[in-house]
This record gives sequence, structure tokens and C-alpha cells, in this order.
Amino acid sequence: MWTEVPSPIGPIRLTQVGNALTGVFMLKHKYGPAGFPDAERGESALLSEGAKQLAAYFEGTLRDFDLPLNPIGSDFQRQVWDELRRIPFGETTSYMAVAKRIGDPRHVRAVGSANGRNPISIIIPCHRVVGSDGSLVGYGGGLERKRWLLDHEIRVAGAVLR
Repeated sequence: MWTEVPSPIGPIRLTQVGNALTGVFMLKHKYGPAGFPDAERGESALLSEGAKQLAAYFEGTLRDFDLPLNPIGSDFQRQVWDELRRIPFGETTSYMAVAKRIGDPRHVRAVGSANGRNPISIIIPCHRVVGSDGSLVGYGGGLERKRWLLDHEIRVAGAVLR
């Protein structure tokens, strides 16, 4: 099942299988949502909560998502995606640093590939991963959206949340 919600970076599609979110995709997403468009458009409590939390994120009132997730991927990809969830809001890290944290800096390219195939963008914050020199490199939703998300988080992180 899927639904589409508006956002400042364009429409976003949320996908659900069972009781977990399986995707958060921009309309022009490099790897596209798994199982879409075969899945039916619909509404559920989970998709509504996902839309609500994304809206709060974009409004600057939510930093940490609390949703059941089931990203579909290999064990290695899931290990990378778990590590991405540890990157604090408003901060960035490098592909090399992620590779080191999962145990092998030689896997930096594989980390980049897994990062690019993250099916639950924003919530699993692949946009927080940058080149070792701090440059913006790669983003399934486009570099302009990556820049917007990082700028948004920096602005919000500098503000006091109430």
C-alpha cells in the first residue's frame, strides 16, 4: 500500500507492507520504490502517522522519527542503514566513517552503494552522509534535495525546540 504526501522538496511517496514502512521516496528517485506501482494506493494508520511525522520534520518540530520500519535489502545494506540511523540530526558524517564504524574501511564503496539504495529516505538519514572532504556527493533524490535537507536540519538544530 502507498500514499503520497506534499513536502517542501516535492511530493513524497510512503510505502507500507504489513505493519511497517518499507519506503519513503521522492517522485524522481534514482532507485524508485520496491513494489511500486504494483501496490495499491490507500490509507492506513501507519501511513497517516508517517505523513504526520514527516510534516513535523519539515516544520522543524520533529528530529527523531518513531515508526516501525522494514527496509528491504541485503544484510550488509541493512547494517549500513542501521548505522545511518545513528547519525545525529543536523550533523553529517562521511562514507569512510560509516565504513569504519561497521568494521571495514575497505567497504567504503559498498557503503556508498548501500547508502544510495536506502529505500526509506529522510527517516533513515542517508542525506547526512557526505564525501570525506565535506562535499555533497550522491543522493537518490537528487543533490538539490540533499542540500535542502541538510540546510533545513542545520537551521532547526540551531533553533531551540519546545
